Amino acid sequence: MTCKEYAEKIINNIQKVIKGKNEEITVITAALLVGGNILMEDVPGTGKTVLAKAAAKSLSCDFKRIQLTPDLLPSDITGIHFFNMKEQVFELRKGPVFTNILLADEINRATPRTQSALLECMEERQVTIDGEELKLNAPFIVIATQNPVETSGTFPLPEAQLDRFLIKMSLGYAPREQEGKILAEIGFKHPVDTLQAAADGSLLPEMQKQTAEINVGNAVMDYILDIGEATRNHRSLSLGLSTRGLLALKRMSQALAAVNGESFVTPDHVQKAAKYVIPHRLISRGIPAEDAVQEIISQTPVPTENIAVNTERQPWK
Repeated sequence: MTCKEYAEKIINNIQKVIKGKNEEITVITAALLVGGNILMEDVPGTGKTVLAKAAAKSLSCDFKRIQLTPDLLPSDITGIHFFNMKEQVFELRKGPVFTNILLADEINRATPRTQSALLECMEERQVTIDGEELKLNAPFIVIATQNPVETSGTFPLPEAQLDRFLIKMSLGYAPREQEGKILAEIGFKHPVDTLQAAADGSLLPEMQKQTAEINVGNAVMDYILDIGEATRNHRSLSLGLSTRGLLALKRMSQALAAVNGESFVTPDHVQKAAKYVIPHRLISRGIPAEDAVQEIISQTPVPTENIAVNTERQPWK
C-alpha cells in the first residue's frame, strides 16, 4: 500500500465528522505519516477535540485521552510504582502515555511541572519512572489542544515544549453551509462516537519509512536552509528556527508530498509546510510570527530547476 492510498483512507474517514476543513484534515494526516506531535489551538467549540479523536479513531491503534487540569500530577501521566500489600512487592502502574495516540486535551491548563512530564515522551519516546527508563509503544504520537482566549488558570507552553510539536494548527469557524450540515446531522449522538477505524495502525511505521524516503533534492534542501537562516536574521524575530525546526520542515514537506502521491519534494510542499511548522517555534517582536513567516517565504528565492536532483552534496557553507 502506498502512502497516498493509506492517507486517503484516513482523510475520507475524518471527513465523515469534520466538515469544510479539507486542508486541515490533510495536514493532520500528513503529520501522522511521519509520527509527528500535533498542537491544535483555537477558540472553544470549533472542533479541536473532535478532529483529534477522529484522527486517532481512524487508525486501529491504542488511543487514550487525558483531560489536563491544574491539579494533575506528572505521575498521573507517566505512571507510578506502588506497593502491592498482598504480594509485598512494588509494582508499576503505567500511566496513559503507554499508548499509541495520546490526546492531551487543554494542555495549557496543566502546571509547568506536569507539562514537563510530556517532554521526554514527545522527544525520546520514553519515560523515566523512579530512575528507570521505559520505552513507549511504537508508534507514539501526542495530539494536544489548547484554548488561546481563556488565560485564567492556564500556563503557556514554554518554547522548549512548543519546539517538540511537529505542527501547530487552527481550525477556525466552519463555513456557513458546512455549519448548517453540522446542525442537521448531529442529534442525540455525535458521529465521532460511532466512527470506525479506516486504516491499519500497524502499518503506520511502514508509512513513516516510505515518507522518509521521499526525495529532497539539493535545490529544495538549500531552499529549506535559506528559510531557516532568514528566520534567524529577520528584524522582527528574536528567536529563529532551530535545527529541530528545520528537520520538522523537511519531514512535513516529505509528508505532504507523500499524501499527494509524489516522489519528491517541491518548493510548494515546503511553503505549505512552513505555515504549520515554523510560527510556533519563533519569538516575534512587533508583528505576528505568521506574518513574519509569510514575509520570509515571499522574499526567499524559490528554486526552479533540478528540484528533484539529489546528487552528492558539497560541504555546507
